[in-house]
Amino acid sequence: MAYLPDKESKAKYVQETFNSIAKDYDLINKLITFGLDKSWRRLVVKRSELKEGGIGLDVCCGTGMLTMEQARAAGSAGRITGLDFSENMIDVAWQNIRDFEFKESIQFIQGDAMDLPFENNVFDCATVGWGLRNVPDIFKAVQEMVRVVKPGGKVISLDMAQPMTPVFKEIYWLCFNRVIPAMGKLFSGNKKAYDYFHDSAKAFVHQKELAGIFAKAGLIETRYLNLCGGVVAIVEGRKPLVG
Repeated sequence: MAYLPDKESKAKYVQETFNSIAKDYDLINKLITFGLDKSWRRLVVKRSELKEGGIGLDVCCGTGMLTMEQARAAGSAGRITGLDFSENMIDVAWQNIRDFEFKESIQFIQGDAMDLPFENNVFDCATVGWGLRNVPDIFKAVQEMVRVVKPGGKVISLDMAQPMTPVFKEIYWLCFNRVIPAMGKLFSGNKKAYDYFHDSAKAFVHQKELAGIFAKAGLIETRYLNLCGGVVAIVEGRKPLVG
């Protein structure tokens, strides 16, 4: 079992972990999802209802892949912000958009998901991909996204989930435990980081519970959508038009 940090030390641990694997993250993510991660991100942005010319936020943006999907939806007139705690991931994100068609509509900033550096009611939507299981306080991070989204806008998470089907569930966690750290060691030389990925995913709240956290944070129309038998889930909610 890898080290799972407590709330007090988690922010520093996560920052150091993702800084250490930033340059290999995209390749390994594509391998372990069999290339499905791209279609999942497209679905997230479709469900975000981000329109052409819209203003979007991608929290825990990592290397900018979900940020870029938002930019495709918003077009050249849009304004998309990607925020991440890891400066190395931000560096890779800037590299990833060098030849991107809508690079002028994107900005990346280093920041804390627990204390977003934005005014209230700024963004048409806020997304977070594989990020909420890495924050010290999920509820507080969701509250922050709700705060900065305009009334009527959506908050959406894409993350690992908890498959419930017997046998499949056991096989899945066994493969995750063996294969993912091995890939991490092979391609990045950092097995420990991918041990953390397994353990943080297994300890992450069930998608139904996360939808409940979204509701507690003030969102309506909260729901979850299981993908690949519940291996991954989209959890979403809408900010009420009136408070």
